[in-house]
Amino acid sequence: MPTSADLPSSRQLLRSTIIALIAATVLLITVVLPAEYAIDPTGVGRVLGLTEMGEIKGQLAEEAAADAARDAALAAEQSALATAPATAAVTSPAQPVEDATWRDEMRVVLQPGQGAEVKLSMKTGEQAQFSWVAEGGVVNFDTHGDGGGQSISYEKGRAVPADDGVLEAAFDGSHGWFWRNRDSADVTVIIRTRGQYTEMKRVL
Repeated sequence: MPTSADLPSSRQLLRSTIIALIAATVLLITVVLPAEYAIDPTGVGRVLGLTEMGEIKGQLAEEAAADAARDAALAAEQSALATAPATAAVTSPAQPVEDATWRDEMRVVLQPGQGAEVKLSMKTGEQAQFSWVAEGGVVNFDTHGDGGGQSISYEKGRAVPADDGVLEAAFDGSHGWFWRNRDSADVTVIIRTRGQYTEMKRVL
């Protein structure tokens, strides 16, 4: 059995404990905080590439939270609409017209994982003809409207290369499209519109 002389003294134990605490603190500041939370007070994490890892984790977490919130909101809207009588037709096939000139056109470049939203200011019953195409890939989309405390989801799809039709406003407000690029390369969405609306604007 070890004698009392072989055992570490209280002073040695205290010193070892302090050294361990200092080492743990250094690791927390230089490794854990940059890698997990993109917090880099010393700058060492950025040199080692750990801060970028933390920033990526944060962006992915924000993206997942945003998607979850949007899906929950859409589910609530659809549940409310299912219990209410239908009022206005939403999206119908585009009707052929002699004048092929579009009133407005907007190009939106979406990087991988990025979303964008374009809206038309419309009054109840107004109709706008639209046509959009995703150049370089496909997108997830949600055609919806909101205003005056009301919201509605007209149509949505996943991995869609293009869509066209006539959007009829169910109430006064902003009505339009949300797109998200789930591909690994940039996608350019080109949206063209004409008809009964005040203005087109990008809101996201």
